[in-house]
Amino acid sequence: MIRKFLILFFSFNIIINPLLWAIDPVTALPVPKQVVFSNETVPLERIDMRERYDREQIVITYNHSTSILLLKRANRFFPVIEPILKNNGIPDDFKYLAVVESNLDPRAFSPAQAAGIWQLMPKTAEQFGLEVNDQIDERYHLEKATVAACQFLKSAYAKYHSWVTVAASYNAGMAKISGEQEKQQVDDAYDMLLSTESSRYIFRILAMKQFFENPKLFGYQLKKDDFYPFIPTKEVLVNTSVEDWTEWAKTYHLTYFQLKEFNVWLRDRKLTNVKGKEYRIQIPDTADLNFNPQHLKIHQPIWAIW
Repeated sequence: MIRKFLILFFSFNIIINPLLWAIDPVTALPVPKQVVFSNETVPLERIDMRERYDREQIVITYNHSTSILLLKRANRFFPVIEPILKNNGIPDDFKYLAVVESNLDPRAFSPAQAAGIWQLMPKTAEQFGLEVNDQIDERYHLEKATVAACQFLKSAYAKYHSWVTVAASYNAGMAKISGEQEKQQVDDAYDMLLSTESSRYIFRILAMKQFFENPKLFGYQLKKDDFYPFIPTKEVLVNTSVEDWTEWAKTYHLTYFQLKEFNVWLRDRKLTNVKGKEYRIQIPDTADLNFNPQHLKIHQPIWAIW
């Protein structure tokens, strides 16, 4: 009897009163008249630019799982990236380029063979002094890869004198941007007809900056405990071969998995180091490997609702 009543009750409400089953409305964010990137104003009143920007902020707003992870990960990685950018004379806004490149996934690897948070190609990485081989791939070394990215960005700025165009060249390549400047007779990258990926690239960065500066505007309300903590480490110098990283990690009360979590750039189970090159291995304090909300710091208070 109760079962029949419940069936009739729910059937009635579905057919007669659908408002009881209404979901939250889906809305679009307003598009600003302009945005600022690295002290350069990008106007958004032109129809094509307005709509290109709008597309990217819609993606961020409704791609919930990725956008939440970006906020969580940024709390761990921005404290490392920001001072390196500053020390190398690169505007702070370029941390959003890293977000767009890799979703702040330290293990990111593309079909084109780009790797790490900055998605460096092997030749580009080697050009800027990174070691890339089967045992060591410093494209996955956050600090060193960030320095290498800074070197590329500085060389591009010396050529273009516009940080917006520099950002575009990181995706399309300087040869492509320079060639299209000449062929299309325009200076700014957002005025160029490029591939779909490259055309979207600048606007993805611009929208990402707005998202991180005010995630609540995009509908994201994370609590303090939701964020991933920054975990400090100490450096251990290695200048010899290592036969087995698993055994080496045990010396510091770590598992092989934990060692690789903090040293993603170690790509093999061993290290053949016949030349005695120096490597600095990051070792966390084992006490920091357990989540402690009382020690958790939010890098930007506006990210958390409490």
